[in-house]
Amino acid sequence: MASVTELIGQSVWDANGIWVGHVVDIRVIKNRGELRQANTVYGLVVSARRAPLLLGLTRDRPGRAPWMARMASRMVYAGCTFVPWTAVQEYGGGEVHLGALRRELSRA
Repeated sequence: MASVTELIGQSVWDANGIWVGHVVDIRVIKNRGELRQANTVYGLVVSARRAPLLLGLTRDRPGRAPWMARMASRMVYAGCTFVPWTAVQEYGGGEVHLGALRRELSRA
């Protein structure tokens, strides 16, 4: 499994070798019920327009985002693409290669 520092800023390429963008954020799921609450990578947020940086908007315990964070995320993530972790074939060396085409990916 990849760490956050390995993935942020890497270039993302689709199955045809078309550049999708840079990884700017990572979506994770908290695994509860284990002794140590580990996180599992759910997907990547990729942007072709923004510099590779981790925004990390926070949420409260029930998973709801405050209204100010929701408004900020709409502006920051405008035009970003969500890549599910299942679409990632390989990563490393500054690049992420997908098994899906760019047009098959959804907006973040």
